[in-house]
Amino acid sequence: MDFTIPGHVQDIVHRVRQFVDDVVIPVEQTLLKEGRDITKAEVLELRELAKAAGIFAPTMPKDLGGMGLNIMEWVPVLETAGRSLLGPLALHCSAPDEGNLHTLHLFANEDQHEQYLRPLAAGGIFSGFSMTEPPPGAGSDPTMIQTTAVRDGDEWVINGHKWFTSNGEVADFLIIFARTNMEVSPHKGCSIFLAPIDTPGIRMVRDMATMGVKDFGGHPEIRYENVRVPHSAMLGEEGQGFAITQARLGPARLTHCMRWTGIAQRALEIAAQYAATREAFGKKLVEHQSMGFMLADSEMELHAGRLMMQHAAWLLHNGEQARSEASMAKVFISESINRVLDRAVQMCGGTGISRDLPLSLWYEKARAFRIYDGASEVHRMVAARQVVKKYTQQAAKPAAAD
Repeated sequence: MDFTIPGHVQDIVHRVRQFVDDVVIPVEQTLLKEGRDITKAEVLELRELAKAAGIFAPTMPKDLGGMGLNIMEWVPVLETAGRSLLGPLALHCSAPDEGNLHTLHLFANEDQHEQYLRPLAAGGIFSGFSMTEPPPGAGSDPTMIQTTAVRDGDEWVINGHKWFTSNGEVADFLIIFARTNMEVSPHKGCSIFLAPIDTPGIRMVRDMATMGVKDFGGHPEIRYENVRVPHSAMLGEEGQGFAITQARLGPARLTHCMRWTGIAQRALEIAAQYAATREAFGKKLVEHQSMGFMLADSEMELHAGRLMMQHAAWLLHNGEQARSEASMAKVFISESINRVLDRAVQMCGGTGISRDLPLSLWYEKARAFRIYDGASEVHRMVAARQVVKKYTQQAAKPAAAD
């Protein structure tokens, strides 16, 4: 692996950093001061400014209005955008749209490309990914899928109950995961459909309130009641649902890691600056060994996480699935990010838990990172299977002759 960041990417990172510092963070500070969420109009205004700055849609190809970067080049760019929770929204590389864009780019046919992908890539509309279900449906175990789609002539009739459909409150269309064949295993019997949000039978029940201030777009609970979509609404082929989802989630897990690393890096900087100026017990906080150790531990964990992201991105760029590597990165980074933020809050004391700084908000938001896109326990299971497979096969090989 070559860890050198190409010159053109360094330039992009510099421009993104300047945009986040000069344009995005002032909006963030205004929202914190006013105690409110960002509006759809404000997001769209930020996106126009990002387009004008030439830093819009870094994960999309140029023919779709993006920057044409590869996944290895995403790492420093998305981290820099992620220095504010609003940065990825402004640059149009936030979840779930970023993952949905990637999915559509891989699997959408020509008509779906024009109806859904191109408008979404332009940043004027929003999308939702509707897969997670309340018990007893699909959560960490997607094979427990309860939502069904039954063929009726040239249409499919979808019935089911979903929740945590991120962006659902602002989505113009939904990507819906459903069981289409009960005679085979869920891995072969699930498919994905595209449906405009105003399709009859799509009923928003409520927004799922979560820790911290509300996420842009919300996480609605949705009921699908005899929702009819044409066969042409199917994304990819029938029975390809799990394969499509896996193709989506590999890179999406890494982009979550990139964005949250940006937040954690900024939190570390805030904590270091605070500790370098705040005095207690006769000296600066940073001169107390316990404070210095907190800073060192955070720096080490962020460094290790970046190396894991770069390695997994390098594997994906070179055509590998990187399933185990992406899982290990997701676990390590999601858990270390929470530790970095916890230390930053602790070092800043009362100011850290106030809304004068964004640390407490990030602290609340980061807790969910250990759950969405695969809980830490699930990814540990994936990594453990690879360990067993690798070392039991190795042990089964005949010993080399002397």
